[in-house]
Amino acid sequence: MRYDRIVPDLSILVEGVLSKKLSSKGIEADEIIIHEAILALLEHKANQNKVIGSLGIDEIDRLRGMAEKQGFSLGFRGVKPRYSELSRTEEWETDSKARQLAYDEDAIFITADKTQARIAKAKSTRCVFMDMRTGSRGIRLEKFFDKKTMSVHLREEVMPYAKKGKPGDWKFVQVGKKKLTQEDIQDISREIIEETKKRDDGFIEIERPGSTIVQLEKYRIVITKPPFSDGWEITAVRPVRKLTLKEYELSEKLLNRISEQAEGVLIAGAPGMGKSTFAAALAEYYAEKDNIVKTVEAPRDLVLPEKITQYAISHGDAQEIHDILLLSRPDYTFFDEMRNTADFKLFADLRLAGIGFIGVVHATNPIDAIQRFVGRIELGVIPQVIDTVIFIRDGHIEKVLGLKILVKVPSGMTESDLARPVVTVNDFETGKLEFEMYSYGEETVVVPVTANAKQSPARELAKKQIESEIRLYSDEAFVEMLSESRCRVFVPKEEIPKIIGKQGKQISEIEKSIGIGIDIASLDDYKGRKNPGKTGKAAGRAGREKPGEDGEESTKKRIQYSVKLMSKSIVFIVDPDNINKNVDITVDGDYLMTAKVSKKAMIKVKKNNKIGRFIADAVNTDGTVEILG
Repeated sequence: MRYDRIVPDLSILVEGVLSKKLSSKGIEADEIIIHEAILALLEHKANQNKVIGSLGIDEIDRLRGMAEKQGFSLGFRGVKPRYSELSRTEEWETDSKARQLAYDEDAIFITADKTQARIAKAKSTRCVFMDMRTGSRGIRLEKFFDKKTMSVHLREEVMPYAKKGKPGDWKFVQVGKKKLTQEDIQDISREIIEETKKRDDGFIEIERPGSTIVQLEKYRIVITKPPFSDGWEITAVRPVRKLTLKEYELSEKLLNRISEQAEGVLIAGAPGMGKSTFAAALAEYYAEKDNIVKTVEAPRDLVLPEKITQYAISHGDAQEIHDILLLSRPDYTFFDEMRNTADFKLFADLRLAGIGFIGVVHATNPIDAIQRFVGRIELGVIPQVIDTVIFIRDGHIEKVLGLKILVKVPSGMTESDLARPVVTVNDFETGKLEFEMYSYGEETVVVPVTANAKQSPARELAKKQIESEIRLYSDEAFVEMLSESRCRVFVPKEEIPKIIGKQGKQISEIEKSIGIGIDIASLDDYKGRKNPGKTGKAAGRAGREKPGEDGEESTKKRIQYSVKLMSKSIVFIVDPDNINKNVDITVDGDYLMTAKVSKKAMIKVKKNNKIGRFIADAVNTDGTVEILG
């Protein structure tokens, strides 16, 4: 097609369409006119180191070179805006000025914007609409990917490289035969921007001076250039595999926690370890359970079903996300890649508002994920904001932590007047206390609790005395000193009731004679530490499956309950169908007592005896307390 005069809008220049059409003889023109407002906006964007400015100016340079060779003229007309106006100028405003210029000059207005084309037609302006959504030929970047490629790394004057494999098992390999020039990287960047504008699944998520973040279908692309970086660089990442929650082989205990109780979850791990993959699997699991699920991302790179809405915080702000989530009332919301203080505060605020929130954070160790909240929110609020931490390493769940807050004397301290609110961090699967977080002076400290720490001479002496006393009641026992004033005694499971005695009288007498508080536990728990397998907690679970004696399977079933910790007692509330029924109470598979359900469908256990204290400790530390009947 041959035209006398052409006026392109901003979209045509940025996407480099006009120079390509002129080169291929798809379009011929006597004169190309560019509005001064477009040139000023491109200059302003380029001075801000934004990619759109560089791409548009490069296109004008190409048109200048082609004008001399092909014999058409290139001119600039219209009123140039003031510098103070540019920061407030929207792209559509410059396109509107170019459209008016085409009308005034009786020229052909060329645009890739459907709205501009419709308005031009309505105002009887000659217009050519180039639909950039059709005829997509893909981008050069995709040629560097194959089925095993996790990410591609392109940099000027360097060979192209890629990570191939899977999280925790990958290789850094060369994927090209020659070094890439600055022009190569710029051409690939231009293609990415063009393709993003053509497609519905493409978004420019963040554009800053020197860097641009693009989400194009499954690719998360970061483009950097001088002066932010010392050279042009492109990094593109994509998920290698899509997993379901079932493929992670979660324990029954963790699956129940996720399904029924957990509402403040952190998914933590180092970069590239598979956090987002697990988050996507969990989001899909919740959606399949007929829950309303939404995500907050920057950029939106989770691969999710259409029924899950994905919000981009980079295109809004914390207040907008806050308002939208409270008004739309999702059951679960995923916050992918929490990075700064504003993200953590938004997470905490919405959790306290009652929204089930799952956050994804970078952390080298599981406890580091929790520590990232310290100083950003009040220490005592942390367990209300976070109840579960799932740590991912090499694509697998390596560790799960549970959080609670108690008023107690911190481990390592002995004086009762040192009691204070303590956030306890336990291994979720075993219930073992691993860290304590509390205020010490003006600081918040995170202290690891090491059960295998070297004993002091005083503790060793006390340990021998306790062992000697317990030998009077059990031939096989092991004593573990918890502090100078408390210990845990491991004895055979069948001997626990005998040592505790009726209403805890026997163990109380032993404590008085020794002068040290004693916790009784099954010897299987101690052996389970040294011989992993169906011992310890696992043995307790196996025992609960077949709790009968002499190989006979028990006919008693687990009774669902809710529990309240009162000042002087522990109250279990069960279904009214169990009124007047005799039931057994067990902790971690160990039988403790038989009780009768009252007419109010309650079981009340006083705390002033050993059994009561034992049950209360189990409830406070996520022990497995069961009622069988």
